[in-house]
Amino acid sequence: MTTAFHGSPTHTLGVEIEMGIVHDATDALECAAPEVLAEASAGYPDGQHPHIHRELFQSTLELVTGICGTPAQARADLGATVAELTPILRRRHLALIGTGVHPFSSWSSLRLTDDPRYARLVERIAWPARRMMIHGVHFHVGVPSGDHAIAVTNGLTALLPHLVALSASSPYWFGDDTGLASMRTKVFESMPQASLPPALADWAEFEHLAGILVRAGTIESVKELWWDIRPSPSWGTVELRMCDGMATLTELAALAALAQAAVADLCARFDAGEQLAREPDWVLRENKWRAARYGIEAQLVHGDGSVSSLAEEVAAWVERVRPQAAALGSTEELEGVLAILEHQPSYARQRAVVAAGGTLRDVVELLRREFANDRVGG
Repeated sequence: MTTAFHGSPTHTLGVEIEMGIVHDATDALECAAPEVLAEASAGYPDGQHPHIHRELFQSTLELVTGICGTPAQARADLGATVAELTPILRRRHLALIGTGVHPFSSWSSLRLTDDPRYARLVERIAWPARRMMIHGVHFHVGVPSGDHAIAVTNGLTALLPHLVALSASSPYWFGDDTGLASMRTKVFESMPQASLPPALADWAEFEHLAGILVRAGTIESVKELWWDIRPSPSWGTVELRMCDGMATLTELAALAALAQAAVADLCARFDAGEQLAREPDWVLRENKWRAARYGIEAQLVHGDGSVSSLAEEVAAWVERVRPQAAALGSTEELEGVLAILEHQPSYARQRAVVAAGGTLRDVVELLRREFANDRVGG
């Protein structure tokens, strides 16, 4: 199987965010996406909104940017889409929340989107697909070639647990505190072809693997390789897919800056002839689990037997990629990563509401305020 990789000459940035729709009267997920999207799309060519897409459940909207140069541009792009949606939602007593999993809604009460692709997906995968009541964030960063994409994918596995922890926003599942920072991570791992990308040598090996999986009927296309990090050949990007839905656009821009600068750093190292190291898979799996379980409090293990603080490693990554962020014009957004460590990610803020005597409806109210006002605490 030959798959053309349409490389990008610069480290462009694209962002996709999946948002839950909640109702004012219940704070539960509301299956209103078809009517909201229909109104938002009116007047666009073929009735298709360029920046708002449907998802598996009718309680979700996906907001996507165009091709951006900086996290600030991506944030402004998403903000413009949110501003367009807000009056449509308000007329229906609805709002958007950014979280990996809604704290108390049940997937069994939600309607699937009427789409042949989704129908085939659920028919083939069954129960694991039917319960995908989850919301994530994807960052696309441009790279020059397929070989760059494979090398960078390998190198980015070292950053995977840090991004899981910083974005973690799903401690609750069907009203229960799971004890995890990111329940979404574990739910998504039940899907086939989800979780860690395999260790590959180059683009030719990726093409060979993708061809086998398509011929075997495992996937319809490379779009169904739901790895945490994957090449996206049609866009010429590496796509980072491990993050929970995020409560504010400011925090999202911070992680976008880290993702973009890390890709730029790894590409530069690859061009200089450096072999981009990758820990053994058992290390990667263990650290991803620790990040999903403990969030920024996680202690990470390494192949040499050493243990380190995830939070301290985050600070080290920020220091490492500061030169790239400066060149990309994202220094301010990158510093926001350290702010997340200081005020803590969404999973901790949600638990603080309950610890103070609040209910899970109060948690949803916090999420509504934080996204609407783009401010931690609302």
